[in-house]
Amino acid sequence: MLDTIFGLPVHPLIVHATTVVVPAAAVAVLLAAVWPRFRRWAGWMPLALSVAAVVLTPLSTESGEALERHVEHSDLIETHSQLAEGLLPWVAVLAVGAAALYVVARRECKARELDSAHSAAGGSGAVPTRTHAVPRWLLMGGAVVGLVAALGTATQVVRIGHSGAQAAWGDAVSQTTPPSGGDDDGN
Repeated sequence: MLDTIFGLPVHPLIVHATTVVVPAAAVAVLLAAVWPRFRRWAGWMPLALSVAAVVLTPLSTESGEALERHVEHSDLIETHSQLAEGLLPWVAVLAVGAAALYVVARRECKARELDSAHSAAGGSGAVPTRTHAVPRWLLMGGAVVGLVAALGTATQVVRIGHSGAQAAWGDAVSQTTPPSGGDDDGN
């Protein structure tokens, strides 16, 4: 894997994509799990974001390991690295939940189309409903897996980001003295 691009480490570049896509996937899956209208509207978006998260996570980890070989070893970097290795299982489960919720959304949309077509044709009698089109176990399973994975993913991303910021900037910020002539509140 590339260690650098244009003389800069690849890790910060990939991590910026990861820190946008992974939380966006978690929010999209969480909303799809609890809000049927969003689930139908979003369609494949939560699944696509989750798959992108599954792809970006190992790229971030690998580029971080490459960067780790070029910097001085520290406990902060080791903690960051260990936390980062725990993200892939979360995003994998997130993708599974997103896939289940995508199937639910497709079935719900199909049922709505059938309901509309039945009503437009002046049909009477038993009308197929959304609840009959989607097995309850699939809806509940997808929602539970999606919720748990979204919350776990978001928590892990915050922990990884915080430890990475401490490793990268902890010494620089703690040793920096504020400029003279001003307060922290801008006055």
